[in-house]
Amino acid sequence: MSTVEERLTALGLELPPVSRPVANYVPAVRSGNLLFLAGQVPRDADGRLLAGKVGDTMDIDAAYQAARACALQALAVVRDEIGDLDRVVRVVRVLGLVNAVPDFVEQPAVVNGFSDVMVEAFGDAGRHARVAYGAGSLPGGVPVEVESLFEIADRPA
Repeated sequence: MSTVEERLTALGLELPPVSRPVANYVPAVRSGNLLFLAGQVPRDADGRLLAGKVGDTMDIDAAYQAARACALQALAVVRDEIGDLDRVVRVVRVLGLVNAVPDFVEQPAVVNGFSDVMVEAFGDAGRHARVAYGAGSLPGGVPVEVESLFEIADRPA
């Protein structure tokens, strides 16, 4: 088990199984030392999509937790693609979409759920550039979808 995975386990966090795409795309694409991840959506322990509209059927705290689930899904994809989370040099960029009512303005508070997991996993290397957008709807009615970009090393440090 990698050092990063040991850190996550100590925090009581577990990586879920990687969901397979339901359309014509792949979960991740590597270009040089960059690993681009497709948008990750939150799922429950049984792999079912979590649904909700922030500010209506879901509050900020629940949406924050949903973003944390997106982060764990992203880390599972990274591990699946490169074999070892210790090969992550840094989290480069994150783009979070929040499915919310029109007057909702706290998208960063929701996407912090994803960002916080990255820092918990990688320390300072988990700090990243980020955008957090509001969206009128997202696939499957999920409350949040997060796309991310990782720099990876050829071998573990």
